[in-house]
Amino acid sequence: MSLSIDLSSAPARGALRPAPAEEKPHLVGLGREALGDALRAVGVPDRQVRMRVQQIWHWLYVRGVADASLMRNVSKDLREIIATRFDISRPEIVEEQISVDGTRKWLLRFPARGAGRPVEVETVYIPEEGRGTLCVSSQVGCTLTCTFCHTGTQRMVRNLTAGEIVGQVLVARERLGDFPALDTPDGAIVPSEGRLVSNVVMMGMGEPLYNYDNVKEALAIVSDGDGLALSKRRITLSTSGVVPMIRPTGEEMGVGLAISLHAVRDELREILVPINRKYPLKELMEACRTYPGLSNARRITFEYVMLKGVNDSLEEARELVRLLKGIPAKINLIPFNPWPGSDYECSDWDQIERFAAVVNEAGYASPIRTPRGRDIFAACGQLKSESERMKKTERLAAG
Repeated sequence: MSLSIDLSSAPARGALRPAPAEEKPHLVGLGREALGDALRAVGVPDRQVRMRVQQIWHWLYVRGVADASLMRNVSKDLREIIATRFDISRPEIVEEQISVDGTRKWLLRFPARGAGRPVEVETVYIPEEGRGTLCVSSQVGCTLTCTFCHTGTQRMVRNLTAGEIVGQVLVARERLGDFPALDTPDGAIVPSEGRLVSNVVMMGMGEPLYNYDNVKEALAIVSDGDGLALSKRRITLSTSGVVPMIRPTGEEMGVGLAISLHAVRDELREILVPINRKYPLKELMEACRTYPGLSNARRITFEYVMLKGVNDSLEEARELVRLLKGIPAKINLIPFNPWPGSDYECSDWDQIERFAAVVNEAGYASPIRTPRGRDIFAACGQLKSESERMKKTERLAAG
């Protein structure tokens, strides 16, 4: 059975170091130059700034500390300044759920910004043989209203900052024991060797390319070789098709690209993925064909959710092959993950296999994604933060 750990009580929150109530500048998410500017602003001499930046960077992203007093090679005076003038805390973990298949989902709360209020997002960890994938959110809610997606039913609240995006990675690595000097929790399902968080996918709540600058800054930190040090080849950004930002993503971020496709005709895609009305398939495919760095070794992933009687005919499989002609691609076929109130059903498994066979015979890899974390509503298309979700009793009844 799945496990749900409620961490909303005061003692539990305190044990996991929640963000402080008062608003302080947050150091997590700042690039080196901005971090140096922050240190100069509190009186660190110019001649020391580069060294101090390197020290703090190491403690935040290599050692994974969230307490300035643990930065042993940083002067006592500077440790006190960091503790009193800045914030280096993790997001607050409100709830942690663990699926029967080892998938973990965290409901994370970020403090109010300015005159706003605290906000919540969900982050999911998916363990597999040889790798552990972290699905990271970029926005609170979503503007795209894709009709098959649970997140799309939650109103857009705001973009996440670079620090809030990076903070999700730090939380996951801490809870899994993936930093030096931390132990992995007993019984956790994780890769048998290597890093526990080995891959990051920007496939959580929100459209990453509608929060371009913050996502770019965050992924620069996640891929920094002297910090979290995840290879850009192990980072994938998924977009529903914000065409003008696709080329800059390749040029400036250099990460893998995934396209949330789901239909091969404009008329249907405009229903499933309404952004298609603004950026139709012809424009989207052209942007994919010219994606910087595209090659057979660096393919674009096209995500295709299988909806019974909607987009799963063999004719649509053949049209998908024609649509992608000339694009080095992999097609992920995703069995639809149900959620309360949805009007769709998952395609029959035999039909999914027939669809995959057509695509495979045309020379494209088309793996059928194994549903993960369905029992805790952590599967693809099911994420939705606590303020908008159903009550736990309803969720358990639906499962």
